[in-house]
Amino acid sequence: MSELSTTTDAGREMLDLPAREILTAFRNRQLSPVEYMTALIARVEASEPKVKALYLFRPEEALEEARAAEARYAKGAPAGCLDGMPVTIKELIATKGDPVPVGTAATELEPAPADAPTAARLREEGAILYAKTTCPDYGMLTSGLSSFHPLSRNPWDLTQNPGGSSAGAAAAAAAGYGPLHIGTDIGGSIRLPAGWTGLFGLKPSLGRVPIDPYYTGRVAGPMTPTVDDSALLMDVISRPDWRDATSLPYEKLNWDAPAADVRGLKIGLMLDAGCGNETAPEILDAVSQAADLFASHGAEVVPIAPVLTREMLDGLDYAWRARFWGIMNDLSEAQRAKILPYIHDWAEAGAHVSPQDVATGFDQTFAMRRSTAEAFQKVDVILSPVNPDVSYPADWASPTNDPARPFEHICFTVPWNMGEQPACSINCGFTQSGMPIGLQIIAPRFQDQMVFSLARAYENWRGPITNWPRIDA
Repeated sequence: MSELSTTTDAGREMLDLPAREILTAFRNRQLSPVEYMTALIARVEASEPKVKALYLFRPEEALEEARAAEARYAKGAPAGCLDGMPVTIKELIATKGDPVPVGTAATELEPAPADAPTAARLREEGAILYAKTTCPDYGMLTSGLSSFHPLSRNPWDLTQNPGGSSAGAAAAAAAGYGPLHIGTDIGGSIRLPAGWTGLFGLKPSLGRVPIDPYYTGRVAGPMTPTVDDSALLMDVISRPDWRDATSLPYEKLNWDAPAADVRGLKIGLMLDAGCGNETAPEILDAVSQAADLFASHGAEVVPIAPVLTREMLDGLDYAWRARFWGIMNDLSEAQRAKILPYIHDWAEAGAHVSPQDVATGFDQTFAMRRSTAEAFQKVDVILSPVNPDVSYPADWASPTNDPARPFEHICFTVPWNMGEQPACSINCGFTQSGMPIGLQIIAPRFQDQMVFSLARAYENWRGPITNWPRIDA
């Protein structure tokens, strides 16, 4: 641990500023990127032994980049809108020259030949990618448990899980490792950990943010303390990249659109996921109270039926098990032995699924697509819980900790990946045990700006979170 390892009160205050305030201070030369990065390194070094959110943390390289940014600001010539701003990205988003272990000890560590689209866009705007963040094996757990990375923990309660698979991103953001973090989401991997750590986390419409590699339902998106922090990131990472053959035609959206006027809006309230874990009463109460806030500001809130069925969820499980067992079959016996046992046991069941069941299971992604599209024929927007579970132990692989029941916690989130709608998690309260609760806001396909406007409105009514956990305090 370096001489920077004690964060001063002034440093803590600086680190908890919103991203735009920091960047404005850089431009006005009221704050140096070096000063900010030095304080951030001190916080990370004081907190990381307990939180364990980061991979490839490189403080000396980060300081060198900060000094270069400081020189550019001194000349009035910043490299871009994020010049000198520290950002983390999830480990499985490739950065040139770095290995991409995808969370598992089974991976051969070879340097990536190029930055993935998200990393490339951030660097083009001068962001300092000072670290990557942890994820579980193959990004296939809602957990900070990994056979490659140390166990990531939830800063709100270090005995508890931050969720996943964007586990490190959630832990880093909640612990105050700067305001800007990027995760990925194929079944809830941004929204679930954002919900359990109090963050705003966005799953954009499929293709809004170019990614590589791409897959059905897979997106990259921001995980930040505030809606505005995420808006700043979306303006950058949504820019085009030819490598994503699933990407949407580029559209310069107004991510800074003001808070929505919800008068006359018809909002569906979905408190029953249709299957999966039973939702905790504290969560139902918090989400219902959030819906009441929308109603008090003029929206019409109506209860709606679930969009997911047991057949849909189990079908997806069959298809994904078989796909991942195919990936593991290409590994040597020694490599397979290194995979997290939970993931190995889950995927191995895919070896016994018939080809017909795999095909039928994958077809359930289209059933979800139809069901979610149909829901928006009756309402303008949908509110629901993000997580049915209050929390679970840090060393569990999932809220059930049972590979035979792997997806019982994603029932509120996964339909919107397959339906391709934009959806976010925003904090709507805390349990009696002090754990954050996430409200999910979902809009029709391509209406990402609507999600932001509604989230801004709710954030304004709710007020700021003032009790973020600070391990370095």
